[in-house]
Amino acid sequence: MNRKLSLIIIVSAALVACDKESHTIVGGEQPDPMKEELANAAPVELPPAIAASKSYRCKDNSLLYIDWYSDGSARVKANKSEAGTQVPAPAEGVKPTLTGDAKSSSITYNGQSCKA
Repeated sequence: MNRKLSLIIIVSAALVACDKESHTIVGGEQPDPMKEELANAAPVELPPAIAASKSYRCKDNSLLYIDWYSDGSARVKANKSEAGTQVPAPAEGVKPTLTGDAKSSSITYNGQSCKA
């Protein structure tokens, strides 16, 4: 009983000792050192989203895993767990290493044809 009473007295004393004043900063808003830089910053461009992920069987019986991106580029992988090779979207006048797209049932990668 004495322990409970002692504990109640200690807690009560601690609560009474608390400062109940408000702690507002006088003088308004604090200056933001990056405000001007943020106002003049260029808009952020998000990376392309994955539009489709497909696997393909090639003529030599190997497998290719391709993540097709919304901007026309792709990531080609020999297995699902590796990072793979980024292949840019087809450009005019440049011989592509990857032909086809996410809707194609067959693709060509480095001269080798593969089917979904």
